[in-house]
Amino acid sequence: MITLVVEASTYAGSTALLEGSRLLGERSVAMRGKEFEALMQAVGDLLSDCAVAPGQIARVVCGGGPGSFTSLRIAGSIAKGIAMAVGAELVPISSLALLVASLGPHEAGHFLACADAMRGESYVQTFELGSDGRLSATSEQFVVPTSSVEEVAATRGARAVGASRSGADCVVPHARSAVRITNMIDMTPPADLASWEPIYGRLAEAQVKWEAVHGRPLAAG
Repeated sequence: MITLVVEASTYAGSTALLEGSRLLGERSVAMRGKEFEALMQAVGDLLSDCAVAPGQIARVVCGGGPGSFTSLRIAGSIAKGIAMAVGAELVPISSLALLVASLGPHEAGHFLACADAMRGESYVQTFELGSDGRLSATSEQFVVPTSSVEEVAATRGARAVGASRSGADCVVPHARSAVRITNMIDMTPPADLASWEPIYGRLAEAQVKWEAVHGRPLAAG
C-alpha cells in the first residue's frame, strides 16, 4: 500500500511517501515567511522523485493538529483534495503523536508532547513509547500554561518534548516519522471526507478579533 503523509501543525511543513512500513522519500518546507505556499509543490516533487503516480496512492495520512491554524488548513486541504481526487482513504493522526515519533534514536519511556497554543499556553498530551517501538496515547489532549509544562511532565513521570524545548527535547513533528507509528495509523478509522477538519485547538486569532469587534460568533447569521 502506498501512503502519502502530510504534516504542517507548526511552521515547518513536511510530506513523506510510505510503501507499507518502508519510507520511500520525504520533503520539508517552510510554512511561514514565504511568498507562496510550497507544501503542494513539495508533494508533487516527492511523487515525481519516487516515480509514484497519484493514482497509486491508496491512503493519505494527515497530521490532524493541534497547531498553527493556517498551516493545518493548508495541509488538511491538500490531504482532502488528493484523497478525493484519487479515491484514497484519509486517515487523520495526531500531530502530537507524530511529534513523539519524530524523536531521534528510539528511547522507550513516557513523554509529554507539547505544542504552542499561543497566549502563554501549550497543547499537551502524554504518550508511552514501548521497547517494541509501539506508541500509545495515555491521556487526552489538554491545555496548560506554558510556564507549568515542566511541573505537569514531572507529575506524570514524563519527559517534555516539543518545538519550543531545548537540546534533545526540541522536536518538530515530521511526516517521515509516520513510518514509526504505522500500527497507530492502521488502527485509526478513515475520516469522512465531507466533514473532516483538523483539530485546531482554538479559534484563529483573526476570528477571535472579529467576534470581539462584532460581539457575536462568526458563524452566526
